[in-house]
Amino acid sequence: LNKPEWYLTQVLMWIGNHAKFLDDKIQPILDKAGSSVNAGLEFSRALVMLILEKLAADIPCLLYDDTLFCHLVDEVLLFERELYSVHGYLSTFPSCMHILSEESCFQRWLTVEKKFALQKMDSMLSSEAAWISQYKDITDVDEMKVPDCAETFMTLLLVITDRYKNLPTASRKLQFLGLQKELVDDFRIRLTQVMKEETRASLGFRYCAILNAVNYIATVLADWADNV
Repeated sequence: LNKPEWYLTQVLMWIGNHAKFLDDKIQPILDKAGSSVNAGLEFSRALVMLILEKLAADIPCLLYDDTLFCHLVDEVLLFERELYSVHGYLSTFPSCMHILSEESCFQRWLTVEKKFALQKMDSMLSSEAAWISQYKDITDVDEMKVPDCAETFMTLLLVITDRYKNLPTASRKLQFLGLQKELVDDFRIRLTQVMKEETRASLGFRYCAILNAVNYIATVLADWADNV
């Protein structure tokens, strides 16, 4: 259960190792018979169906172990990325995202995603470098003087988007968007709390850093507004 990468990697190796044989030997036979079947894709689809069976059996056993469950989700997302980008798998075919979208599994995924995101936010705001810009010494890069915590937070949101963008239904994506909105609001509250501590020094370093953070986040969110 703690090594899903073993069978996921094995399947990717089988797909890669058989590609030339299927293209050179099997596809011409299908083409000659007037079939529209793509040998390589059908081979991939059959192997993915085995993975779906395996996942359906494994997930109930690790649903309430955060570490194992997160590791499984991470490995599945890596597997899917390579399946589509390297091996040309079709989005209309069955995929692991359908298993991750099933109710009990999906709600667990949302829960652990939120848990680890909040932990990340705790660590980024308690860091000594939280209010310092990474690029403070490079003026042409650092026009907005973005503090490290704001940049890390927006990267966190971007990573979450990247993880859920291939979910098969819009309703599931919207639930993840709801999580992101919660995180933005949580971050806003945290900034407000820090700002209240700094009101006596409104021209102080940290107060200005908070204003820069808010400006940066608002600007990036506006840029993302075109992303359906």
